[in-house]
Amino acid sequence: MTLSLVVAQNLWTIRSERKLTQGAVAAKAGLSVSYLSMLEHRQRTPSLETLEKLAKALAIPPLSLFKPSPGPRSRRR
Repeated sequence: MTLSLVVAQNLWTIRSERKLTQGAVAAKAGLSVSYLSMLEHRQRTPSLETLEKLAKALAIPPLSLFKPSPGPRSRRR
């Protein structure tokens, strides 16, 4: 599993588990909704600064975005 896939899956999973919309997270992070969507779908690669903003918006430690999930994700692709 690539790091970009891990980050994308973690962004989507954490946001979904917290029942946050892309709009809510994007607004807290100072990003556009379309850019957040592109990150979650691996169409763009975020900078470290962007990852820090997203982690703060999700109220998680930034390193949480890099940790692979122990089991399979139930996300459609």
